[in-house]
Amino acid sequence: MDFQRLILFGALGMVLLLLWQAWLEHESGQPSAIATSTQPAQSVSPGLAQSGAATSATATDDVPQAPTTRQQPEPGDTTAVPVNQTLPSAQRVVVETDIVRAEIDTNGGDLRYLELLTYPVAIDQPDEPFVLLNDSGADLFLIQDGLLGSGHEFPNHHTPFSARATDVRLAPGENSVSVDLDWTSTEGVSYRKTFTFHRNSYYIDVTFSVYNQSASDWLGYQYQQILRTQVVEKSSGLGFFGRLPSYKGGAIFTPEDKYEKIDFEDMSEANLARATPSGWVAMLQHYFVGALLPLPQEDNAGYEFYSNVTQRDSAPRYLIGYKTTHPASVPVGATKTLATRMYVGPKETQRLIKADAKLELTVDYGWLTPVSSPLFWIMTYIQRVVSNWGVSIILLTLLVKLVFFPLSAASYKSMARMKKMQPRMKTLKERFGDDKQKFQQAMMEIYKKEKINPLGGCLPIVIQIPVFIALYWVLLESVELRQAPFILWIKDLSLQDPYYVLPVLMGASMFGQQLLNPAPMDPMQQKIMMALPLVFTVFFLWFPSGLVLYWLVNNVLSITQQWVITRKIQAADSKA
Repeated sequence: MDFQRLILFGALGMVLLLLWQAWLEHESGQPSAIATSTQPAQSVSPGLAQSGAATSATATDDVPQAPTTRQQPEPGDTTAVPVNQTLPSAQRVVVETDIVRAEIDTNGGDLRYLELLTYPVAIDQPDEPFVLLNDSGADLFLIQDGLLGSGHEFPNHHTPFSARATDVRLAPGENSVSVDLDWTSTEGVSYRKTFTFHRNSYYIDVTFSVYNQSASDWLGYQYQQILRTQVVEKSSGLGFFGRLPSYKGGAIFTPEDKYEKIDFEDMSEANLARATPSGWVAMLQHYFVGALLPLPQEDNAGYEFYSNVTQRDSAPRYLIGYKTTHPASVPVGATKTLATRMYVGPKETQRLIKADAKLELTVDYGWLTPVSSPLFWIMTYIQRVVSNWGVSIILLTLLVKLVFFPLSAASYKSMARMKKMQPRMKTLKERFGDDKQKFQQAMMEIYKKEKINPLGGCLPIVIQIPVFIALYWVLLESVELRQAPFILWIKDLSLQDPYYVLPVLMGASMFGQQLLNPAPMDPMQQKIMMALPLVFTVFFLWFPSGLVLYWLVNNVLSITQQWVITRKIQAADSKA
């Protein structure tokens, strides 16, 4: 097989990759079990249920059972609830720091709403913050927690807490601000739930302080869970490809099984029940994450990660969380504080690493993570110097070319020699006519005599493909490149070029590159090779402009390198 066919197959493989990505988008865009509704919000009061000896302020099918209670499979709530249902609500406590604005509802003490003040919802709406957590409409995303046990009343995420303040703001000079919620059981056990928000941080600390003034010792378990619905997302305006495919659903990390995705379909098929000494639970979406980070327990007690689906027949609500497996004890007259932590914000790698719990794995680069992670790491350090992600991509492309310079130089030398052999190849073609076997034998003899590697010409494409795919996932998953400007009309490197300038230049560079390559002997192959720049241009019209920029710069550097090498070989031949 000659090198032209290898190049052709490599190019067709790239086209198949693009088609595969489009197919993934089509599959991920299928209507889900919940659809957006325009009906006004309504609320339905949750029912009251008791189980065994366990007693709580309010117990429903979305409250996990304490480990001491034998757990039986629970059917989903089949009550007809409007899709646009608003959760039961009471008084709201508004918390604002330098980078987030959150709302906590005293009905259950849930973290119901959170805006990211430094992340606009769109580049043309700089004053409208991106909303990550939300408790109204079809797209629900909120965090619930509470305590479980038997022999006492325990506060869960339906308990009516009271708040001392309803508007809490981080003042200049303060490093953190706290919100206290209180509730006292009829037995005399007082509970204080405290949220602590920190300056320049998306980590939130949550503590339960138990003041046991009852007549018996207190034994209880802690739980925390994320509630999420699945909705059909709007297209992000990427034309032919619709929105770029990105994972949206649950994920967990345990020391035993490492990082694992638990998508909505997995939750629907079976409830998760995973015992682990540590780890985290999260709900992921494009660029952002809500993660629960349980802290080490006394006596190395562990956790159970669980999932559940309620309201299966109307508007499914997906729950994923954890609960402690060993009870905390509070003697009569004593006080104890149970602590946990969460991260709610963008998937900024440096912030995620601070958790020291492999939370950075939520930035999912797929099977090319070993290539994507170093590329992003290098780009990050370049960006710190140049302060422009577009320039970082250009310099990264230059570094990649330098790393593979010896290999690509040998390839271009082989291609230059093969181009010099074109007249002889044409003569052989005319001599042997349709006898392809003799033509191939004669051609291979010439290659051997002239020390030409027929496979060398396809190496540049083979080298580029994994880097191309890896950079594609970096641009897709790295929130640091979201709304990152380059120059002039390129306002967001993660979106397509609005005027298609880069794709057209990229197609022109591919055409120029073909002029330097030896033309295929087969007329059909010639036509296909000449059509490839146009085909790639059409595909790249809707790709992230940062990715097109990489491909364009790579082509320009390749053309320059190939032109210099070809001139040197021609000069050497003329002297000989």
